[in-house]
Amino acid sequence: MAPATKARKSSTGRSKGNPSKKDSRGAGNNEAALKKTRPEDKRFLTRNRDKLSPSTLRAKWLSSPDEHEDRPGQTLATRNHEVIQDWAEQRGGVPATVAGSRHGGHAGVLRFSFSGKRGRLQEISWDDWFKTFDKRKLVFLFQEHLKNGNESNFFRFDSPMREDG
Repeated sequence: MAPATKARKSSTGRSKGNPSKKDSRGAGNNEAALKKTRPEDKRFLTRNRDKLSPSTLRAKWLSSPDEHEDRPGQTLATRNHEVIQDWAEQRGGVPATVAGSRHGGHAGVLRFSFSGKRGRLQEISWDDWFKTFDKRKLVFLFQEHLKNGNESNFFRFDSPMREDG
């Protein structure tokens, strides 16, 4: 009998030979992670797990500004407006879009402007920012602190609508 071989993971976290199986560390396969999420986040994850990045699926999902990282440097995820707004405002961030990226009456590239560093950013209202966030079905990935314990401004977005999912 030939020895069993391990399935290799592709860059998307799917096992080669089984395109529907995600990395076993992801929330898509982690019942404990799913149990701790809000019902609407659980539905979102279940419906979109094959289209989200492994980082999104491994992240700790927060549903309230009262929830926090378990350790510095941990990747966190949310779709909750209060969590996002609280995180940004604690860092002096205001909602913004890249100037000239608006289209169809909606904000273009979503960003935050921190500490008055506007550059190419144009401030927008939280309502406009969240309207675009929701329309694009984005997930907000972020850190509260770097591994060294310093406050982190790191964030990025994930979306099941992106083509390289």
